[in-house]
Amino acid sequence: MSNILIKNATIVNEGETYLSDLLIIEEIISAIGSADQMTIPPGTKTIDATGLLLIPGVIDDQVHFREPGLTHKGDIHSESRAAVAGGVTSFMDMPNTNPQTVTIDILNEKYLIGSENSLTNYSFYIGATNTNIGEVMRVDPSEVCGIKLFMGSSTGNMLVDNESALKELFAKVSLPITAHCEDEPTIRKNTGIYRERYGEDVPVKMHPLIRSREACFLSSSHAVNLAKEFNTRLHILHLSTADEIKLFSNELPLNQKRITGEVCVHYLWFEESSYDDLGALIKWNPAIKTRFDRDALINGVNNNLIDIIATDHAPHTLEEKQNSYFKAPSGGPLIQHSLTIMLELWHRNVFSLGKIVEMMCHNPAILFNIRERGFIREGYKADLCLIDPDSGWSVTKENILYKCGWSPFEGTSFRSKVVKTIVNGTIVFDNGVIKEDYRGQRLLFDR
Repeated sequence: MSNILIKNATIVNEGETYLSDLLIIEEIISAIGSADQMTIPPGTKTIDATGLLLIPGVIDDQVHFREPGLTHKGDIHSESRAAVAGGVTSFMDMPNTNPQTVTIDILNEKYLIGSENSLTNYSFYIGATNTNIGEVMRVDPSEVCGIKLFMGSSTGNMLVDNESALKELFAKVSLPITAHCEDEPTIRKNTGIYRERYGEDVPVKMHPLIRSREACFLSSSHAVNLAKEFNTRLHILHLSTADEIKLFSNELPLNQKRITGEVCVHYLWFEESSYDDLGALIKWNPAIKTRFDRDALINGVNNNLIDIIATDHAPHTLEEKQNSYFKAPSGGPLIQHSLTIMLELWHRNVFSLGKIVEMMCHNPAILFNIRERGFIREGYKADLCLIDPDSGWSVTKENILYKCGWSPFEGTSFRSKVVKTIVNGTIVFDNGVIKEDYRGQRLLFDR
């Protein structure tokens, strides 16, 4: 481990943008200010960041790295490599693996896999089922990011549809409940309508009509009502409709909110016309919907009705995605490109740099009470990302790092590039070179 002095950086942090130097001693941000006024240890490595943006490392609160059991699609090592290439320094991984992460023993096994294989910092959700409330209650809140609740079935079939079990969960747990909200009866009804009309050859562009806005709103509103009834800490994942935004408020600061929401980068970029070119490559659950929905989600971010931007990174093989509608799985790889997607939207004046950092770095740390990460502050862990804001590049098959080997952004050009990613004071990604022998740390939570 070496000490690092970053000089002449344009720091974007906590609503401010300013020129400064930053000193890292071992894992910690030791000083921010002028290097002339710092005590710099001998042998400190110097990085000239003139013209570069320095932001906290991105914290992605929703990924599916597919390990254990589904590692032909991706694994913790391969997808954390892609993460550091995209400026992501911490992730929280979902439980719909094989076996499903629904017991303490299986959860601990995943933490062992993470410690041995992840290049970034990591945490893992425990999954809720209709019958495992006792196991969920045993989780140490300081060591586990949260509880994942499927109120709509998705990859892994972990649907919780017993109303008594739902109420018990909302009434008893103190950990954040992160919910996938789609109403299953509505989806089944819509599936029957379109299967009768098209047989097995349903066009992919029908996906947002099958997994409809009604299905999303019915389920999300039900979750919100339960959270209000029991004063539960609820975080609704991957919002996809304008309708759902009315369920949220911007009247309180984030650290006082009990009900929060997340949008993923693909809902801020694509809209229903994108199915014509990309088909099942952009088949996600919930479905990408209309341009009206996309614009409403953008406004929700800019008006603080939505609190986090994440990826729902969920790789499948290209062979799997090239199946017909009902056989093609939902989900896609995003984590390597999420920050550059958002920076492109900054170039298009959709979001400010400060808003991007707030939604991708600060707010995940606040919402999940992550200990000493998510901000550029003295005494915090040195999880950082250096960005060249004006270095154009294109996504090609040769520079895609996902194990599945493809991206819905292949052929897309971006104007900004991640130059270096620093995890716990170690440069893990450096202009395309990855420090393969580095291992990240388990996230801890102040709860």
